[in-house]
Amino acid sequence: MNPDVPPVPDRPSPQAPRTMTADESVAAPLRRLAALRQRSGASAVDLCEPPTPSALRRLAPELGLHTPDLFVIAGVDVPGDLAPVDPTAGRHLPDLVRHAVALPPRQRTVLRRYVASLPQQERVAPPPGPPPYQGHPDGPGALLMRLVRNRNLGWTATAKTFFLVTGRYWAASTYGRVGSGTVALTAELLADFCEVLDVPSDDLAAVTGVALPEPDASPTATAGTAGVAELIWDVRRLTERQLLAVTDLAEAMRR
Repeated sequence: MNPDVPPVPDRPSPQAPRTMTADESVAAPLRRLAALRQRSGASAVDLCEPPTPSALRRLAPELGLHTPDLFVIAGVDVPGDLAPVDPTAGRHLPDLVRHAVALPPRQRTVLRRYVASLPQQERVAPPPGPPPYQGHPDGPGALLMRLVRNRNLGWTATAKTFFLVTGRYWAASTYGRVGSGTVALTAELLADFCEVLDVPSDDLAAVTGVALPEPDASPTATAGTAGVAELIWDVRRLTERQLLAVTDLAEAMRR
């Protein structure tokens, strides 16, 4: 069609596909989560409006989500009082997970109780932003990698942790490419994230727009990992020294 020729009267002219704006791209996961809640009969009116930090803090418990995760889903910076305290601690997390997956569920519960008893340390510096190479454009993979980063995991620690929990090993750079969108987020890969992130699988499927695989097609996770995702979340605000103490205890419990 020649763009200089006006359309025939009383006949709608074809419209070019509309490109999603940055603001709409950021809001899309929250809108998909709102639609999921509405289908399940839950009230999600507040999710349909641009959220404020105070609204996100209030809504997260009602939605059964960790408050910092709802900030990530909403595309809002995680406040300092909710972000990981010690960025250096995350590199030791795979060692803790390696011991935790070898423990029976009862001992994992004891380990989590010990973590809960540790004093919360004050932040000594503002939470650092992601390094430049992790400044991914908005998309489902970027959202999932932000949720991973919200657990104080860098790329290398992510690759090791995912292998220990799911039995599937991908290179650290591959997870970076998931974040950048150059590696497609498949149903099977989303299932891996469900194993590691302490987030309801239906919610992850909704906010990413990727359907989970059928139960018989999902990857087989390492046997007996129930409670490990919760432990990963529990330790995200520990200092390096505290996390090493928890790891030592987990190793001793294995014996």
